Amino acid sequence: MAKPKPKLKLRKFDPALYLRSEKDLAAYLDACFMESGDDPTFIKAALGDIARASGISDLAEKTGMTRPGLYKALSATGNPSFESVLKVVRAMGLEFHIAPQR
Repeated sequence: MAKPKPKLKLRKFDPALYLRSEKDLAAYLDACFMESGDDPTFIKAALGDIARASGISDLAEKTGMTRPGLYKALSATGNPSFESVLKVVRAMGLEFHIAPQR
C-alpha cells in the first residue's frame, strides 16, 4: 500500500513582509503602477501593502490622519482622495514622477 502524500500547506503571499527599504517601496509601487492598467483598486491595495510594511501608526502620524481613517482609506471599500494618496506617498518617503506612456 502506497503512503499517502503529505498535504501541501500554503500561505497567502503578503508583499508587506518583503518591503524593507524606501527603495523596495518605490520599486514595488512603480511595478504596481505599470501592471495596474486603469485599476485604481490595484494601486490602493499596493498602498495598503506599503502602509502595513511602513507601520500604520507611524504613517498615520506623518500624514496627520488617524489610524482608523488611514485603514479605511486604504481598505477594499475605501475611496481615498487624491490629497490622501499624496500624503501617504510623501509620508513614505516616495514621490511621483510622470513619463510618456510606452
